[in-house]
Amino acid sequence: MSELAGDIQDIIAIAKISSESDLPELQSQMDALDQRWRAQEAQLYLGGEFDSFNCYMTISGGAGGTEAQDWAAMLVRMYLRYCERKGWKADLLEKTDGQEAGIKTATFHIVGEMAYGNLKCEKGTHRLVRISPFGAKGLRQTSFALVEVLPEIAETKEIEINPNELRIDTFRSGGAGGQNVNKVESAIRITHVPSGIVVACQTERSQLQNRAQAMSILRAKLLEKKRKEELSQKKDLKGSTQSADFGQQIRSYVLHPYQMVKDLRSNVETGNTAGVLDGDIQMFIDAELKREAA
Repeated sequence: MSELAGDIQDIIAIAKISSESDLPELQSQMDALDQRWRAQEAQLYLGGEFDSFNCYMTISGGAGGTEAQDWAAMLVRMYLRYCERKGWKADLLEKTDGQEAGIKTATFHIVGEMAYGNLKCEKGTHRLVRISPFGAKGLRQTSFALVEVLPEIAETKEIEINPNELRIDTFRSGGAGGQNVNKVESAIRITHVPSGIVVACQTERSQLQNRAQAMSILRAKLLEKKRKEELSQKKDLKGSTQSADFGQQIRSYVLHPYQMVKDLRSNVETGNTAGVLDGDIQMFIDAELKREAA
């Protein structure tokens, strides 16, 4: 930001000694600075308690059966491509495949600068309208998928977990992986009995690693629950409880009969659906950060 301020001062100094013939060049430089400012402005709103933290993202297919599970898999690709654009690391922790296509649910651990601060804007239900690739009649289909985002929280006195209140199950990991996959019960599922919260991790090489990741997710979920109970009349960490169904969506992706992605909170929209599905979603995140700060 200081570099941008310095460039602005340089242009002001040059403008004072320039002639009328230099105006087109000065205007071009000002336009470039304006674009740089717009790209950085939204990041000024990232000052929340957990905004600088790494995060966990869970994507689940909602109403729509196989269609919704395929849509959830499309969102997984979109967010992985977004993480690549940002230079973040995204590791798969747990995935349940759909019966015919796509996924039922997938959870990722995302490591990067201001990862939670940016991705918290994506939590909610995402709606897809397209011609069904699974039906022979070529009918238009509406599908839903739910995105949940939680900050990665280290052990804290604010959340104390009683080991006696946990039910821990082990099972064999599925899918591609190291030599232990499908041979050793390294996958972990932890149930917090009082709250009914269930978390799982299956992709690390050892049971200890999977347990550590699962406990980290459990801490985040319990803190979220605690904050929601304490701040029921205020805006809380995760937002209101949402289901992946009609009337709950934050963004609509229409691939037929026209091409349009529209965020229903900020009203930002674009016809570049291919770009959005390839991870070009920063415009929506920036707009939501500004809207929340207004």
